[in-house]
Amino acid sequence: MRNLLVSVTILGMMFFTSCKNSDKSGVVDTEKQVVIDSMKVVAEKQRIIDSMKVDAAKIAKEKEVIVVNNTTKTQSSGATTTTTKRKGWSGAAKGAVIGAGVGAITGAAISKKKGEGAIIGGLAGAGVGAGTGAIIDSSKK
Repeated sequence: MRNLLVSVTILGMMFFTSCKNSDKSGVVDTEKQVVIDSMKVVAEKQRIIDSMKVDAAKIAKEKEVIVVNNTTKTQSSGATTTTTKRKGWSGAAKGAVIGAGVGAITGAAISKKKGEGAIIGGLAGAGVGAGTGAIIDSSKK
C-alpha cells in the first residue's frame, strides 16, 4: 500500500510538472507578446508626439513677425498683411489734457463762482501742461 501511495504521488508530481512546463512556455510567450505590444504602443505614441512637434514648428514659423522701418508684416498662411505702427500721444498733448483737468478742479475749488473758476483754471492748466509737455518732448529727442 505504501509503495502504491508513493508511486501515485510520484506520477502526480510528474503530471503537474509536465503541465506546468507547457503552461510556463505558453505564459512566457504571452508575456513576451504583451511586452512587444506595449513597446509598439509606446513607439507609436512617440511618433505622434514627434509629428506634432514638427507641425508646431511649422505653424510658429508661419506666424513669425517681421519689423522693417516701423512697419509690421505678419505672414499667415501665405497671405501678407502690412500695418503701420501708430504713434502715441505727444508729450504736449498729454500735458495739455492733464493740465486742463488739474486746472479745472483747482479753479473750481478756489473760485467763488465755480463754473467760471473751472473754465479759467482749465484753460490756464492746459496752456501750462502743453508747454511742459513740449519741453519734455524736445529733451527726449
